[in-house]
Amino acid sequence: MEYVLIKDIRPGQKNINVVFIVLEVGHPTITKENREVRTLKVADSTACMNVSIWDEPGTLLMPGDIVRLTKGYASVWRNCLTLYSGKTGDIQKIGDFCMVINEQLNMSEPNPTLSNQLVGQGSSTSGSNNSNNNSNNGASVRSSLTTQAPVATTSSATSSKESGKGGNGGEHNGFFLVHNHSDNGLIRQVFWQHKERTSWSG
Repeated sequence: MEYVLIKDIRPGQKNINVVFIVLEVGHPTITKENREVRTLKVADSTACMNVSIWDEPGTLLMPGDIVRLTKGYASVWRNCLTLYSGKTGDIQKIGDFCMVINEQLNMSEPNPTLSNQLVGQGSSTSGSNNSNNNSNNGASVRSSLTTQAPVATTSSATSSKESGKGGNGGEHNGFFLVHNHSDNGLIRQVFWQHKERTSWSG
C-alpha cells in the first residue's frame, strides 16, 4: 500500500492512504440528518491539516492516537483543504503517544484560490456541496484497534516542557513537547505520557 505525506495532498485527490497523529478533536456539529461530524487537526512529519470524520469514528478518536486512514479524498470546505474518509474508506488506530510532527506547515490554512485547483472537478464546486456529498461517508467507515506498534519511536533529543491547547476546546491532557533542532527548525517530537485509555472495539 502506498502512503501519501500530508504536504503532498492536493484538492480533488482521491484514494489517499495516510498515517497521522491526532492533535485536536473539535466539538461535534449536528447535521439536519441528526448526524455528527467532527473536524480533527492531524499531523505527520511533513505538515498538518484538518480531517472531517463522521459519526462513531469521530467519537472514538482522541488526541495522541496514531491513525491510518485509507481510501480517503481531499476537497475544499470554506476555502480550506480538508481530508475526508471515502465511502469505502477505513480508519484504524495503529498506535499512540509518539510521532514526529510538523505543525508549521498547515495545509488547511484558508486559501480562496483552492477551489480553482480541484483536480478533475470544475471550478464552480462549492464548499457546501462538498459537505453534502461527504455526509454519506461516515456510515460505512469502520474503526478498529490493531496491535501494531507506533509508527515512530522516541528520539534522544532533549528540551523544555511545554503545554499545548486543543482537543475538545481544552488543554491537551498528559503530554509534553520536545523540540528537535532540525535544519529548518520546523519539526517537533511529541511524547505522550502513557495513561489509561478506553480500547476501541471493531
